[in-house]
Amino acid sequence: MRFTKRLVPFTTVVVAAFTGACGAPPHEEAVSATESAITISAGDLGPKINLSGFAQTATPTGTLDTSGPFFQSLGTNGRTCNTCHLVGEGWTITPVGVALRFLLTNATDPLFRPHDAANSPNLDVSTPLARLRAYSLLISRAVIRIGLPVKTTSEFELFAVDDPYGFASATQLSLFRRPLPITNLRFLAGVNWDGRNTIVTDPTNVRQSLKNQANGATVNHAQAAAPIADGVRDQIVDFETSLVTAQVYHFEAQDLDARGAQGGPQPLLTLPFAIGANVPGPGFNPNVFTLFDAWKNLSGGSAVSEARRRVAAGQKIFNTRTFTVTTPAGSFQQTCSGCHDAPNVGGGADFRLFDTGVSAPERRAANVPLYTFRNKTTMAMIQTTDPGRALITGLWSDMNRFKTPGLRDLAARPPYFHDGSAATLRDVVEHYDTHFNIGFTSREKADLTLFLESL
Repeated sequence: MRFTKRLVPFTTVVVAAFTGACGAPPHEEAVSATESAITISAGDLGPKINLSGFAQTATPTGTLDTSGPFFQSLGTNGRTCNTCHLVGEGWTITPVGVALRFLLTNATDPLFRPHDAANSPNLDVSTPLARLRAYSLLISRAVIRIGLPVKTTSEFELFAVDDPYGFASATQLSLFRRPLPITNLRFLAGVNWDGRNTIVTDPTNVRQSLKNQANGATVNHAQAAAPIADGVRDQIVDFETSLVTAQVYHFEAQDLDARGAQGGPQPLLTLPFAIGANVPGPGFNPNVFTLFDAWKNLSGGSAVSEARRRVAAGQKIFNTRTFTVTTPAGSFQQTCSGCHDAPNVGGGADFRLFDTGVSAPERRAANVPLYTFRNKTTMAMIQTTDPGRALITGLWSDMNRFKTPGLRDLAARPPYFHDGSAATLRDVVEHYDTHFNIGFTSREKADLTLFLESL
């Protein structure tokens, strides 16, 4: 992909970062400080700026139809699916976008509804200052409150709650989670962070799982008075599964499809995917990403060529760097691609969930609830900010387990992890390096981050 050569002035970048819409990024050649600024007038499928460069969405038709139910209010509180899933914010929401809506509407935008957007549904939202306090987690982490109970049939019970907002109980825990992007869903194996809408008896029926999710979101988040019609669910899923999104330009590596590379969204339109393909086991290929193979031995001494070689180096680290993972079942060697195993997408190729230490009590921020659970049989205790899959299955072994998200379009949708606790992709790399005691060098961390920013 090639772009018209332009200079992007600081004021344009700032405005575009808030609006999520910006004109074409600069060409891979050097830009001149005397050239005119780009205009913020790209269409719905135009490149959208982020801190690493530009991301772009593509569809099979080359258009974005905004007339369907995804963009319509189907509930009672003014929200649409688009309220929490914006093209300019990686088809989710980001703190910058949330803060802008808060400021421009004085928190009257449909996003700001106390039942799930506030830190507690009972908090005061009567004044601007009260609303700033009530929606602080939404503004800082772009998370929505998910209220789930502890099932009485679970292998565990809620032993203690430390909720700064005095609301959470076994009847309804307050769990703060990032809205997952609704793009690249054709490469999906599990729906929701905890898989609660996934049909585990027929994991290949992802379409029905997505229909369940569309209805659940409308009933719970948009507060619909009744379930939405099956035909409406089909239309929402048809729209969602038509979208593919990826980083198309990096400020250092520039055009991500240049000189033989396969970055950008267009290759995703024809990329094959099958649930269960390339999962760890016999026949597993750890070289999940091959997008930047052409840049491994790239010639040239320019800064752009060096950045491209480093992207390729980061890809190799992701695919092949091994580290030890210890579980109750024993220890084994793993790579990043061992969990993010869907080829050139990086999501889970099957419905597996993992505990990667994100919910651990030592990572807890003071403004997030902390829960203590007790195993009913062994009396063992565990503290967590979010028990994840365990609330759905009731199994002690599912504590803190979450699905593996796809990795394309990462740069467009900070912050990261299910709880938004990692502000940057470098923070993500640092967490895994510490949690798994990998021992990355500073250069390896930088190269891996550059690769992730280019997806």
